[in-house]
Amino acid sequence: MVKHPAEGSRAPRTSRVAIARIAVWGGIGAIALALGVSSVMAGGGRGGRQLKVPSTGADFFQPGTQPNPDSLAFNPIVPSQNCTFCHSDYLPSSAPFDSWVASLKGQAARDPVWHAAVTIANQDANIGGETCIRCHAQGAWLGGRSSTGTLAEFTPEDYDGVTCNFCHRVVNPVLGENSAIGYPGDPANPDAPILKALASQQLLPVGPGNARYVVDPADNRRGPLGDVPDNLHGLSLNGELVKLIDSPFHTKSEFCGTCHDVSNPLFVKQRNGTYALGQLNSPHPTQDAHDMFPEQRTYSEWANSEFASTGVSYPDNRFGGPDHPTGVMSSCQDCHMPINAGGACAFYEFEPFFERPVPQHSFSGVNSWVISAVREQLGEEADFVGVTQERVDAAKARNVQMLRDASDMSVSQRGNALVARVTNQSGHKLPTGYPEGRRMWLNVRFFDARNVLLQEIGGYDNATATLNKTGAKIWETKHSISAAVGKLTGLPAGTEFHLTLNDTITKDNRIPPRGFTNAAFAAIQASPVAASYSDGQYWDDSSFAIPRNATHAVVTLYHQTTSREYIEFLRDANVTDSTGQTAYNLWVSNGKSAPIDMDSATIKLSRPALLGDLNGDGKVDAADLGILLGSWGGPGAGDLNNDGIVDAQDLGLLLGAWTG
Repeated sequence: MVKHPAEGSRAPRTSRVAIARIAVWGGIGAIALALGVSSVMAGGGRGGRQLKVPSTGADFFQPGTQPNPDSLAFNPIVPSQNCTFCHSDYLPSSAPFDSWVASLKGQAARDPVWHAAVTIANQDANIGGETCIRCHAQGAWLGGRSSTGTLAEFTPEDYDGVTCNFCHRVVNPVLGENSAIGYPGDPANPDAPILKALASQQLLPVGPGNARYVVDPADNRRGPLGDVPDNLHGLSLNGELVKLIDSPFHTKSEFCGTCHDVSNPLFVKQRNGTYALGQLNSPHPTQDAHDMFPEQRTYSEWANSEFASTGVSYPDNRFGGPDHPTGVMSSCQDCHMPINAGGACAFYEFEPFFERPVPQHSFSGVNSWVISAVREQLGEEADFVGVTQERVDAAKARNVQMLRDASDMSVSQRGNALVARVTNQSGHKLPTGYPEGRRMWLNVRFFDARNVLLQEIGGYDNATATLNKTGAKIWETKHSISAAVGKLTGLPAGTEFHLTLNDTITKDNRIPPRGFTNAAFAAIQASPVAASYSDGQYWDDSSFAIPRNATHAVVTLYHQTTSREYIEFLRDANVTDSTGQTAYNLWVSNGKSAPIDMDSATIKLSRPALLGDLNGDGKVDAADLGILLGSWGGPGAGDLNNDGIVDAQDLGLLLGAWTG
């Protein structure tokens, strides 16, 4: 029997409000004196010491199936190598294992960047890495091998990541039309007793996200292919017959939402919209994700898009695969598990099995380099695990194609401004996910008639992995810590990248998906920050002043998975182990996360007759003044002297050319 985190012997509860008061009245040192808070030499705080939040496992508690190492009561998660006998090494487009093993789902627990991030999470908050393990290594978490928040208790099989067995044992936490249909000889809904047992312990999940999964304690396999003619799965590890259960839930985005909405339960949303640390050694008071700090909202972004409401089809069939039955993209699976001809089992060509379209288990995303780093780190073991070079190359190609399909770009000239429009073709923000160095930007290069480069905006130095941000348009989200958290930890307010401590969003100008409304995204804590989008807008326009004598320009949209700033943070903030240095070394040896070109366009330019004619209507008047003032203080079409900033000098030039 696994106890609820609030049960049993625990450290005395201490109000975080009281901690804050100690910090204000007695200084940071008083916290350590009063609570025995450990310090880490991470370059922050007074004397270079950062103070760790003295959290416990109770602070990170989430409802759903709880850890249970008793193999009789809960059948352990089966390693995915067991699935290779029937589900690998046949048609490369449909053999589930082949594409899964080279995905970041399959290598979620070997990801070196994740290892480094877990270390930082544990440095920032005691047992902070426990929540990370819950998402990336369910076998370890469910087996009770994550109580310290570290990977110290892992078995070799725990590094399988998000395994075949885990996903195909997940139960819909809501009984209804999408819950299990049952199996031969058992007409009752097999989900019902599992959910009833959780309900009796008040453990039913409250909404999606935070890896609040419900898992069948028996090793019964669930999936959407309810007409499988024969069951060859035999007995489970504890000797029970493995049953096949038809689960429509596995075709729904709600299934993906289990892990792809993430909130930090350490923080409680306040009436004024800010976030404050809650009470120590206690679960979140409401367990409502919208009362926690939003780390990422990928599922909720989709749920409030046109993809979720009506579905979206593409004339070019860029998503869904060649054998998609409708061509309408309405779920996460439609885009990230494209349909291909073939079969889900190696025996699909033989009776009583059959050939049929099957979702590819590639889970393509935007990660451009980590799967190569995993293979490098595995060394000679890589091929044995299944991370072959051929599969890695195929996975990376799919990810690059996914990136290029996710956007469209057009460029035009308006007066003396070049305007680039980037359109989001994905079902969520572009880019989406946790801001671990992910960013997207425009590189603009202006040339003269001799093809001499006159000016470059958004230039990137591949040797140093440095982006020149002066005047550049960068789409990203930035999370940081507030002054209150800074006082508690000794870190300067505004410090970024501390996933467990972040309580403030200072920037989020990522492009919304089709169907975006400000009200809906505000309700899911995903409003634009330091940016503005109108209801229904799923594109963004960027203006750049055209230099004198420029005859043409080349505009390229880039995406980068891991910035130099983030990987150096993981290396430099780590005072516990070598995972940060290891991640950095692998980042270097795998191209420093070289940016991927998503779109590119060339445009011929004509210089307007009048300096200051920003809208190209042949006169300099109030309309042009409005354009200039709209980009005041930054780059844009109003930068008449091409110095990278719209300021009083540009205003003077415009007024000097005024025609009225």
